[in-house]
Amino acid sequence: MNSQPIEADFPVTLLNDTAIVQVSARLSVLEAVGFKQTCQEITKANPSVKKIIIDFHQTTFMDSSGLGALVSNLKLAQKEKVEFKLLNVTPPVMAVLNLTGLDQTFSILSESGGITPLSSNRPLEEQIPTTHPSVRSWMKRLIDIFGALVGLVITGVFFIPIAIAITLDDPGPIFFGQIRCGWMGKRFKIWKFRSMYVDAEARKAELEKHNQAQGAFFKIDNDPRVTRVGRFLRRTSLDELPQFWNVLTGEMSLVGTRPPTPDEVERYEVPEWQRLDVKPGMTGEWQVNGRSSVRKFEDVIRLDLQYQKNWSLLYDLKLIFKTITILLNKNSGAV
Repeated sequence: MNSQPIEADFPVTLLNDTAIVQVSARLSVLEAVGFKQTCQEITKANPSVKKIIIDFHQTTFMDSSGLGALVSNLKLAQKEKVEFKLLNVTPPVMAVLNLTGLDQTFSILSESGGITPLSSNRPLEEQIPTTHPSVRSWMKRLIDIFGALVGLVITGVFFIPIAIAITLDDPGPIFFGQIRCGWMGKRFKIWKFRSMYVDAEARKAELEKHNQAQGAFFKIDNDPRVTRVGRFLRRTSLDELPQFWNVLTGEMSLVGTRPPTPDEVERYEVPEWQRLDVKPGMTGEWQVNGRSSVRKFEDVIRLDLQYQKNWSLLYDLKLIFKTITILLNKNSGAV
């Protein structure tokens, strides 16, 4: 059996119809772009390749961008009808795959005990590489818990009048749950007071042609799916009060990045996955810098990365107080 090594940032060895790609010790945004390009070049330059094996034996760090590149390569391989398998998966990589449920999606090989078991004595989240200081800050978590408890008390005070108004305007559920992507792309259900008609999700496809946002998110002015009560709830941001429960459970933070929907993430390029390196927040740079007026996805990315760059506990508190100030402005709410 002949082997042919290829000189590249990610060394590739060709064995007949199989390509083995060696992944570097780190797989963050800079390496992830090169990793995706390497796999693309394999399928383009070697049509005889029927199987791609990704060797993770030396990888000790993988963030959201690395995960995004891995998912993109899997999709490309499936499109080209090429087998795509992972080999020698290390604990940090396995923890990421477990968190996101992708351990059930990828075919994982074992060679000489290739997969080192995760520690049963530590929570899964603690075994994932620290993608951003905020995700390991106990003070930020303490602020989140305190803020969530206060927020849930406020939610309880407003619940009965809001529930009555929603029901009278459009009979149906009081709460609206939607799947969003959180830290590292882990899916969770975000909760809001329902501000749209009950068939809103089914009607989204027919309104795509009216999308006024550029890039991987959806936004239109005067959305016909929003009820009369819903417009008031959005304008005052009262519809978002149930998200304090998401904060209390740890799926979200009081301050963070905008939580995207899975279909948005499906359209991400590798660098855009960086926004998933922190927990999504009820408020953040996007919410206090334009919110409904932001129409370009690249602006959302810029604001989210700006938050990650500037993050500190004091910065979080400033954004919280700025959010409260904006909410007191009657013209600040969503449309």
